[in-house]
Amino acid sequence: MALTVTAPAIGAGERRAGAGFSLGPALVIPATLLVLAFLGAPMALLFRYSLNRYSPREFMIDAVTAENYIRFFTDPYFIGVLGTTVQVAAFCTVVATLAAFPVAYLLARSQSRWKSALVIAVVFPLMVGNVVRAAGWMALLGNDGAVNAVLRWTGIVSEPVRLMYTPFAVILGIVAVVLPYMILTLQSVIESIGRDVEEAAANLGAGPMVVFRRVLLPLSLPGIIAGGTLVFILCMNAYATPVLLGGPQFKMMAPALYDQFARTTNWPFGAALAFILMASTLILTLIGTTLLARRMHHRRIDAAAR
Repeated sequence: MALTVTAPAIGAGERRAGAGFSLGPALVIPATLLVLAFLGAPMALLFRYSLNRYSPREFMIDAVTAENYIRFFTDPYFIGVLGTTVQVAAFCTVVATLAAFPVAYLLARSQSRWKSALVIAVVFPLMVGNVVRAAGWMALLGNDGAVNAVLRWTGIVSEPVRLMYTPFAVILGIVAVVLPYMILTLQSVIESIGRDVEEAAANLGAGPMVVFRRVLLPLSLPGIIAGGTLVFILCMNAYATPVLLGGPQFKMMAPALYDQFARTTNWPFGAALAFILMASTLILTLIGTTLLARRMHHRRIDAAAR
């Protein structure tokens, strides 16, 4: 005799209650409220300031005008500052990506018991403030610093080489700040790529460079996009490093923005600079990620066609 077991019927009221309640949106509410309170409200207030007029006597005059934005886009000096910021950020992102990939690959493929210690060594610089690290670079790159001392001791140069207050010093300092972020992002992506994929390509006759170009690089593009986006945003908003290593003659957007708030007390124009910097960073990031995503999509289509 067959024994049939039937599940207890669920009432219509219970089904309606279960269908109408979802825990997911409720969990998002606290974080959303915090973002609106601590980020959205100050940004809205800052945008309102950017539409005001500046007066040396009255500090800020309530108005609704776009003259601060017009001033920026009609002033060659500030256009040059934005151009310098974009160039430095893009170059630092490329350098950080190239420098981080070998380290990330070694960490991802390492089977050593010292792997955790190596990861900690990568993370350790993040525990030191940017100002402290910039001060360290000043001690290394100054005219009486360690680098010039070694160059003169070895007889390579007779006079100190000017390394401080140059674009080279700024780029070096910024790359040192953002490099751990790029390494950790790439490492997590490369670890998800099976080693057997590389071994299969090698067994089919592909050399190391071909394996890297045709297998590893396309599969790691999501990590390059994610890490590059994070690094580019950090570079665009760098403040301490350009100020300390670039000197007063080297201007980027974040120091120029600070000057408007703290030195000239032109808060409306400083607020406009803040939103122009934010908008430029967002637009350039979206363009870069879109282009890389399309390139990754085309590579996958070509690989499938072969």
